[in-house]
Amino acid sequence: MRIPEIHQRLADLGALPAHSGRVVRAWLQGKPLNTGTRRQHTDNFLPLSVRNGLPQLSDDLDNLVRLRSEHPASDGSARLLVELSDGQMIESVLLPRGGLCVSSQVGCAVGCVFCQTGKSGLLRQVGSAEIVAQVALARRFRPVKKVVFMGMGEPAHNLDNVLEAIDLLGTEGGVGHKNLVFSTVGDPRVFERLPQQKIKPALALSLHTSNAELRQQLLPRAPRIDPEELMELGEAYARAVDYPIQYQWTLLKGINDSQEEMDAILRLFKGKYAVLNLIPYNSLEADEFQRPDGDRIVQMVRYLHSRGVLTKVRNSAGQDIDGGCGQLRARAVDIVNTQRLRRPPN
Repeated sequence: MRIPEIHQRLADLGALPAHSGRVVRAWLQGKPLNTGTRRQHTDNFLPLSVRNGLPQLSDDLDNLVRLRSEHPASDGSARLLVELSDGQMIESVLLPRGGLCVSSQVGCAVGCVFCQTGKSGLLRQVGSAEIVAQVALARRFRPVKKVVFMGMGEPAHNLDNVLEAIDLLGTEGGVGHKNLVFSTVGDPRVFERLPQQKIKPALALSLHTSNAELRQQLLPRAPRIDPEELMELGEAYARAVDYPIQYQWTLLKGINDSQEEMDAILRLFKGKYAVLNLIPYNSLEADEFQRPDGDRIVQMVRYLHSRGVLTKVRNSAGQDIDGGCGQLRARAVDIVNTQRLRRPPN
């Protein structure tokens, strides 16, 4: 389901824009659709035909996403395994300080070699209503003031649905425009479409290395854009919206944590309106990739920061529960497949 379908359903019930706005805002806050205000009860505001149609609409919206399991972590985050109406599963993450990470696709086509999500390939797009429903679900647990599109999927590959979701969250959803963060590997369509939107979100670009050839190996199906060109595109957007770009750099031991890379970062970031987020890889013992040692990470931050690059370490939420993006879904799929294999034949 897409967001325009919800508005059309309400219009078909006889709702005017003011009525639809009230109902949609209640949904986005994780409240019953017939929630009124202190000064105005629903019975005195919504037409009878709309009130009679809300139970069915509420059921349909509740069925968009269902919580399958919750995995709290010691850092205050909680990973949510979410089931869609067709049985497919995605992940959302409740972040500390009122943040929420949402998924925009089931799987992903980019195939980043260090990402669990990419190993499954792209299974299907997540509709704009399903994206927003992750926020409505999360708000049943705690307030959500920031929404980042950094979960499963490449948002640029589902651009229309993601932009619809951003528009609704930035208006009726009450999320500040720069608290909506669009993360991408750098699809050119992003730099064409985002400046044209009424709601212009903050932008996070997956950089990961200064070396174009290595970046192609790490992100095999990302657009062929050299890091220098990607940063120029990001800089133009940053200056247009007057907000810095967040550049994501997943730290992989022995691959992109060298002195050569750090010196290249200094060159690339000179004069840029940008923040560098170093993300230590959430490694498991059997993984091909590992995170650098803690001392090395500290050295990198001090080196870059002391030379004018605003650098932050962003650990993936839920590290103590092996919560790298896509791992919950992968384990759940393995369990379902195992159960199917164990079923006796009819």
